[in-house]
Amino acid sequence: MAVAADETTRICTHCDRAIPSSNIDLHYAHCSRNLEKCKVCGEMIPKKHAEEHFLNTHAPVACSLCSETMEREILAIHKGENCPQRIVTCEFCEFPLPAIDLAEHQEVCGNRTELCHLCNRYIRLRERYSHEIRCTGITENTAGPSRDVRTTERGQGAPRRQPPAFSRRRLLFTIAITGIAVLLGTLFFQKKTGGN
Repeated sequence: MAVAADETTRICTHCDRAIPSSNIDLHYAHCSRNLEKCKVCGEMIPKKHAEEHFLNTHAPVACSLCSETMEREILAIHKGENCPQRIVTCEFCEFPLPAIDLAEHQEVCGNRTELCHLCNRYIRLRERYSHEIRCTGITENTAGPSRDVRTTERGQGAPRRQPPAFSRRRLLFTIAITGIAVLLGTLFFQKKTGGN
C-alpha cells in the first residue's frame, strides 16, 4: 500500500494555495464562502473577522503622547525616536522633560557653571567635557582683562562662595519632617473645623 507522494495539485483561484486535485472543488467552495484576502497584507482571513483584523493590524492609530495619527507598524519607532512629547533627559542635569522642550532647556542649563577643582575656575556645563580633557590644574589667563581685574579685586586665593551641598540623607529627612508637619496640620484643622 504505497501512498501517492506525488499527487497532483491545483492552485485555488481564491486563496492562491496549492490544493490536492481531488479536494479542489470542496476546498474552493469552503474557501470562497468563508475566507477573504486582506487588501493590505494579502493574508487570508475569515470573513467574520476581517474588520477586526484590519482594526487590530492595519488601521491608523493615534500616538498616546502627541495624538498624531500613523500606521501601527511605525508607532513604536515614533514613540521611541520621533515623538516630540517623548520623555528625554537633559545631558547636563539629567532632568526628564518632553523632547520638544529639550533644546531650550539645555540652552539655559548648559550655561550654568561649576567649579573645576583642578584650576579653581568656573566652567560652563556645556564646556565641561572639553575643559576636563585639556585642564592642567594651572589657572590660565584666557578669560580676558575684565576677569583679571575681578581676580585681583577679590584678592589672591580668596575662596569663592560654594553652593550649599545637600546630601540625600538630609533631603529625605527634610521631606519626612515636611510630610509629618502637613499631616499634623491637617489633623489639627479637621478637629478644629469638626468642633465648630
